[in-house]
Amino acid sequence: MEKTHKAVTGGSSPLASYQDVMLGNRSLVALLYYEWCLLLGPIPGMLGLALRKVFWPRLFASCGSKCVFAAGIVLRQPGRIQLGKSVVISEGCVLDARHGHAGVSMSLGDNVILSNNVMLSCKNGTISIGDNVGLNAQTIVQSTNDCPVIIGADAVVGQRCFIIGGGSYNIDRLDLPIREQGIRRDTGVEIGEDVWLGGNVTVLGGVRMGRGSVAGAGAVVTGPVAEYAVCLGVPAKVVRTRQV
Repeated sequence: MEKTHKAVTGGSSPLASYQDVMLGNRSLVALLYYEWCLLLGPIPGMLGLALRKVFWPRLFASCGSKCVFAAGIVLRQPGRIQLGKSVVISEGCVLDARHGHAGVSMSLGDNVILSNNVMLSCKNGTISIGDNVGLNAQTIVQSTNDCPVIIGADAVVGQRCFIIGGGSYNIDRLDLPIREQGIRRDTGVEIGEDVWLGGNVTVLGGVRMGRGSVAGAGAVVTGPVAEYAVCLGVPAKVVRTRQV
């Protein structure tokens, strides 16, 4: 948040600040094309879908065929985003790929679907989502300070989930406000293939969930979850295994 505030209110011109935050570069051609695509963003119905299908793929680092972009999507630094084939991004989603140096900070595999109002946020972190993954409405995935978030293929993420790598502040010093102590580094989050997160699940930094594991609705996952384990509660505890 502090870096964004500095970029927006710092000594650069308003134009340069806007380019730094929204594009990640100061190319005038890229800016004009981005602004044109923004004009297409709110257009409803088939016309909007058709126009975005034609013009929006060029915004991204790469974009596969048959991608669908609904109305009201917010893109920040789309040149750092890779999209696979047949990706569907629904109304009100935010894809914020801001990063200080990574060429690609956000990658979505084939057949990924983001339901309404999903937010993917990179703040000098990276997000990688495998093939055939569904993120349900109002889910937030955030990676900060080089603490990556990886979601494996065929995962199902329920409504209003919160998945964050690098989301905890240092709190050891009493002579400094918490916001000035910086983010505590962790190993990020790795959610294995074929994992199911129920609604309102929180997965915190440093967690690895093994292949085929399940977190029940409302769980707060703070530690590793073995393959095919089912966990419930706050903090989440393993209650059984799916293996016979």
